[in-house]
Order: sequence, then structure tokens, then C-alpha cells
Amino acid sequence: MLPDYDHLQKAAKDHLWMHFTRHGSYEAADVPVIVRGEGVHLYDAHGKRYLDGLAGLFVSQLGHGRRDLAEAAATQAGELAFHPLWSYAHPTAIRLAERVASYAPGDLNRVFFTTGGGEAVESAWKLAKNYFKLTGRPMKHKVISRSIAYHGTTQGALSITGLPLLKQQFEPLVPSTFRVPNTNAYRAPAHALGPGGDDLEAYGRWAADQIAVAIENEGPDTVAAVFLEPVQNAGGCFPPPPGYFQRVREICDRYDVLLVSDEVICAFGRLGHMFGAERYGYQPDIITCAKGLTSGYSPLGAMIASDRLMEPFLHGSEWFAHGYTFGGHPVSCAVALANLDAFEEEGVLEHVRANEPGFRATLERLKDLPIVGDVRGDGYFYGIELVKDQATKESFDDDESERLLYGFVSKSLFAEGLYCRADDRGDPVIQLAPPLVATQEHFDEMEQILRTVLDKAWAQI
Repeated sequence: MLPDYDHLQKAAKDHLWMHFTRHGSYEAADVPVIVRGEGVHLYDAHGKRYLDGLAGLFVSQLGHGRRDLAEAAATQAGELAFHPLWSYAHPTAIRLAERVASYAPGDLNRVFFTTGGGEAVESAWKLAKNYFKLTGRPMKHKVISRSIAYHGTTQGALSITGLPLLKQQFEPLVPSTFRVPNTNAYRAPAHALGPGGDDLEAYGRWAADQIAVAIENEGPDTVAAVFLEPVQNAGGCFPPPPGYFQRVREICDRYDVLLVSDEVICAFGRLGHMFGAERYGYQPDIITCAKGLTSGYSPLGAMIASDRLMEPFLHGSEWFAHGYTFGGHPVSCAVALANLDAFEEEGVLEHVRANEPGFRATLERLKDLPIVGDVRGDGYFYGIELVKDQATKESFDDDESERLLYGFVSKSLFAEGLYCRADDRGDPVIQLAPPLVATQEHFDEMEQILRTVLDKAWAQI
């Protein structure tokens, strides 16, 4: 135990305002304190080891304790610790912009750095509105996103988010955002799955066509952009049905609406490719990203835009009146370059693609438990949906979900040595997204801990 453990506990409760945290949970309990990491494992203040089944928060792609990334930060800080990108450039930002653009699909050659994902989403919406004003279509300002989708916490990004319970205490928010159905095939309406009830391509067409319906309802001359994650996070990892994104691209082209691929989670290897758009074969107009860009060793995000979208800002006195003090921080950019070097030198993308089938198969073994309804996802990004009845797919009501996830499952998984996420933003799920260096032994360890805890949870039910 740390020698100042008691002091840390008191200071945490007296001064530290943790994010998305029910502080009342710690009135009579200690705040968990994580002190170090090594590879795919974390260690708390008591020395107990945990398998990091969430890569921090979909962030720690290369795992913990990487000296090369830490040294890249220290070296850059010794040369140029800080300078903003406000009318000036520095070498690490220039090199990283070139590097990121080289990975991005199509003509997404313009990289606008932020410090995180919410800022990247905010930047994308502002760019969409600004672009259409400059090109003679000032009424195009509305945004379409999917139900239960999460896009960030700033006023704009939260407005795009499709989770009412996260939004209501901050309303009124930015107007002109609208929701369409997501791609949760497990909960798909029967009529959307074709005559046989199992046609995923038909479901993909139906889900994409709801975007066209929304654009028509709002008026094509008023809609600026559609924000979609390659695999939707909130709700528990909804991959796209076959043909979905191709249909969405056709719809966006038909109505001159920008397709924004929100890849804050999905980029940089989470799905076995640098970008999820590459995995699913579609061309966005903008990509938003963050998290895995530095594997969490320093905060950094980016909005990657097409040449077409920057063109109006390249002439005369026009400018994009938007930015962040720490966007493109020299130290963060240096860490990102070292991170991407490691990706290439260590074959991280190839590792994910090679091990993905084993990860899926290991998690699907849990379907023999009566509480497990669905296992879904791609790459190193999966959700396990919990149900009361496998045959009918009956879910838990709000009170039951509260007792199940927060009263038992979340605490028990952590106590058994697995850090992951029990989530009720939608139907109750457990999310798993380990560091991209995880191997079969780690998948097996996850499965065993999950099996132990879910067996006990079912017994309680």
C-alpha cells in the first residue's frame, strides 16, 4: 500500500471531482486508486493487479509502461515544450499532419488538431456550417445522428449525442439536431429484416434509408451533416450491416450532405485498420479522431477534412475562426509520431486482424449462460448484452438494470480483477476493448472472470 494512502483517500473525497462519477458511492467506501500500468495490466494502491479490458477508455492501444512513448514526450518537452498553432507551425505538428493524412482515405488531406474527441466533433460541426455559408448555402446547418449514440460533452457535441438522460440536465442545448435509428441488429424491427426476418443487407438498406427520410423531413437545403461512428459505442457496439455505409454515402451525395465518420474510438487500430472507414469501405468527408492517436500517453485529437472543405479558406482573407490553445501540442504530436512508428514496426494492425477471430470466439462461449443475449462487435471492440430471457430477448427494466449493473456486475468484475465497462445507455451491456497488444491468454482470462461473475448475477436474479 502507498505510504500516504489514507491522505490520498481523504484528499480525493475532499477535492477531486471525478468525471461521470456517482460520488455518493464513496461516502462509506474507498475511491479506487490506480497507480501504475504494465502491458495489458493495471495495479492499484494495494498492489492488486487488474486486466485492463477497456484500454483505459478505448485509449491505451499499445498498453501501459511504454518507455519509447514516454521518452518521446520528454525529448520534445526539452526542445519545445509549447507553442500554439495560431498562425505559426512547429515540426511535430507538420510531420504528424502529413502522417495522419497519409493514412486517411481519399482526399482527406487536411488535419486540424484538437486536444480530444469532443473538440474534434465540435470542430467538424462548425466546419460544416462555415463551409456551406461560404459556398452560398447558408441554411444548411442541421445535423443528423443516431439514437443512443454518444459524440461528446461540449454543448455542440452533446446536442448531437442521442442519449436523452445525458442531455436533460444541460438543456437547452444547440438546436437543429435530429436522430435516426441505429444499427442494433439484435433489436432490429422485424419488418426491417426482410421477408425471412434475417436479411442483414435489407436491414442495412432500411437503416440507411431512414437518414434520407430525416433529410427530406427537415428539408435538404437545411441539413449540413450526418455524424456516424463506424461501430456505434453507446448501447454496446453496433457494427454496420452489409452495405449500410455505401447506401449512406449515396444518400449524402444525393442531398449534398457531409458524411462525418466519428472515429474517436474506432480509429488507430481498434477495428484492425487505421480508420474504421477503411474497414467498412466507405469514403467520409470528415473523420474525427482522438484516443488511440497517442495511445493515451498525451492528450490529442484531430478533425481530418477533405481538400474540398478547406478550399474556401485558402484564398484572400477567409479564415476558420476556431481553435484550441493546446490543439496540436508539440509534446502530444511527438508522442503520436512515436506511437504510429510502433504501430508500423510492431505490426499492430496485423496483430488485431489475426487475433480478432479468437477474441470473438472466446466471448461467444459466454452465450451458454442464460443471462447473455448477444455478443457483437468487430476488431478489439465488443459488447455483451445481458437479458432476462434468451428466447424472447426480454431485457431488464430500469430498476433491475440498476441493481444488476451497478449493484453487482460492475463491482464484482473489478473485484475479480477485470477493469471493463458495465453500461446501461440503452439495454444493459458489458463492453470490452483491451489494449491492441492483448493475446489469447488475456481473452481467456476475461472470459473466465466474466463467466464467474455472470453466473453469480444470474443466480441472484
